[in-house]
Amino acid sequence: MSTITGGCHCGAIRYEIEGEAIVHALCHCRDCRLHAGAPVVGWTMYAENALKVTKGEPKLYKSSEHGRRHFCSNCGTGLFYVNADILPGMIDIQSATYDDPDAVPPTMQMQVAERLRWMEHAHELPTFDRYPPQPS
Repeated sequence: MSTITGGCHCGAIRYEIEGEAIVHALCHCRDCRLHAGAPVVGWTMYAENALKVTKGEPKLYKSSEHGRRHFCSNCGTGLFYVNADILPGMIDIQSATYDDPDAVPPTMQMQVAERLRWMEHAHELPTFDRYPPQPS
């Protein structure tokens, strides 16, 4: 059984996950984009009892009728998502908050009907190991 550890940007919230991910999806929905301030959000789904918060207490935000987002009230890092109506007994964890985000590779993209059009071609953009060269 594998153990994943992670936490928020400031370190106030820490967590552990025991077991295997059910799925790791990159979500393009507008709700996730707005909450994260990012064009796409990686979510790994686990049985709700696989997660143990080991430090701090995430704040809860009711983002929709049934959706509940957990985040650090100090630094704002989004951490967990539950929706007991659609996904009873399951919890989604933002995979970018893992200590090793490469530990669980994504297996799909979802909500692509809401994907930003320019994200379809993001892989074609120039890349730089760090910042691009500055103009003289």
